[in-house]
Amino acid sequence: MDRFDAMVAFARVVETRSFTQAAQTLHMSKTTVTQLVQQLEARLRVRLLNRTTRKVNVTAEGAAYYERVVRLLGDLDDAETSLTSASSAPRGRLRVDVPSPLARMVLVPAFAAFHARYPDIQLHMGVSDRVVDLIDENVDCVVRGGEPGDASLVARHVGDLSMGLYAAPTYLANAGMPLHPKNLEAAPHHIVGFLGSSTGRVLSCVLHRGDEQVRVMGRYAIATDDGNAYLAAGVAGLGALWLPQYMAAPHLARGELAPLFEDWAIAPMPLYIAFPPNRHVGARLRVFMDWMVELMKTHAPLSGAYPHRR
Repeated sequence: MDRFDAMVAFARVVETRSFTQAAQTLHMSKTTVTQLVQQLEARLRVRLLNRTTRKVNVTAEGAAYYERVVRLLGDLDDAETSLTSASSAPRGRLRVDVPSPLARMVLVPAFAAFHARYPDIQLHMGVSDRVVDLIDENVDCVVRGGEPGDASLVARHVGDLSMGLYAAPTYLANAGMPLHPKNLEAAPHHIVGFLGSSTGRVLSCVLHRGDEQVRVMGRYAIATDDGNAYLAAGVAGLGALWLPQYMAAPHLARGELAPLFEDWAIAPMPLYIAFPPNRHVGARLRVFMDWMVELMKTHAPLSGAYPHRR
């Protein structure tokens, strides 16, 4: 038995809760993964996993061993990178999940510079606004806007997105210019609804002007859970919408959107990178997070409105 392969197989089964998924991510057969785990249990003389026909659960002894294994594998990875050129040029596959507008408008256009600096990193980028199970889906980290909803994750605050409220000229021609945010809640006005990933409900917008605060829900004809579709609906004149300024900027320049309530303010949206606390932060993830921090200095500089979390 190769103890290293056995530990890797065991850790991946714990993370995916499945021998089949572990085998797929490791590019091994299910039989090989099963045998490696069985050999590891025989060597340790303890049951690490409870198996049923439907699921795999880690035992108390297995959970304790898993924590040690994750740290050991991380230390081995660091040891290898410190003895090779990977210390200055980390290598391997990095799996991230990012919001669709941020991917399209910021990360993908800037990725050439990241690749030039780290040519041996393969970035697997999931593009979505949904809730991602980092363990089951074997994702190294997610990039999300708003306060982290999962307290079990480690979150690094990388930027603050300046926000604004906008509408298309075609919408304003039909509905008229709203004079106060509360006007958006009455006919003939509409908003474009954005569905929260964790609740499935349309999110509200809070605006401030001096001591005055207004929460706008609004009526909507369409609601979506995807940022690109949300933006497209606003540009198509289907309602007013609140957006990060980086998303609105090119459409403002082309006259496809117009700002609303410029004497009102919306609190910036914090941008975080989140990852599981038991996931080793290797060189690949570290350089990606550092790159994101540098990139966001241009697109979403930290405002100081939120505490810095790491």
